[in-house]
Amino acid sequence: DETEFRNFIVWLEDQKIRHYKIEDRGNLRNIHSDDWPKSFEKYMKDVNCPFKMQERQETVDWLLGLAVRLEYGDNADKYKDSAPDGAKNTDNTAKNAEPLINLDVNNPDFKAGVMALANLLQIQRHDDYLVMLKAIRILVQERLTQDAIAKASQSKEGLPVALEKHILGFDTGDAVLNEAAQILRLLHIEELRELQTKINEAIVAVQAIIADPKTDHRLGKVGR
Repeated sequence: DETEFRNFIVWLEDQKIRHYKIEDRGNLRNIHSDDWPKSFEKYMKDVNCPFKMQERQETVDWLLGLAVRLEYGDNADKYKDSAPDGAKNTDNTAKNAEPLINLDVNNPDFKAGVMALANLLQIQRHDDYLVMLKAIRILVQERLTQDAIAKASQSKEGLPVALEKHILGFDTGDAVLNEAAQILRLLHIEELRELQTKINEAIVAVQAIIADPKTDHRLGKVGR
């Protein structure tokens, strides 16, 4: 809107930029004059605006920048230590949300902390401290989260197994090793049965979808 634009320019000059003396602003304030564009063009030259009068968006942006710079210059002590509303809280929130964002992996304190955690959790040492940190994260996620602890705390009932009744199929020459091998084989069979159960459930779910088509007798077609 032409009137809005002219009023905006006058307001900037009157309130913030103040390049002209008050008595010299008459032509710029006369926004209804046919000569206003010439007055505005002269004003742009006087404030050393690098843009042409036709480039309004660029001109407005430049004049606003000039106004901000002058406003700051007049009140430098007031603005130099100020921050946008909520900026400090936002910064603190960001830091709390991302505590490792500025982590220095070469910092001796970081290396010592990772090593102490690895020793505490009995994790194998590695030359790369980031690899150790990743191992710590995996262990914590799988073993030390609330869900993992709750799951581990649940008592698992099962039937007692007489190992002597199960044939190992080979002999290691050591009775203790033979017993350990029998236990590992039984655990492996249990895992295979659990996997087979999940496979069967998936097959049944797929069959339930493809074996129950919607029939439209009017079209003489079967299908979804």
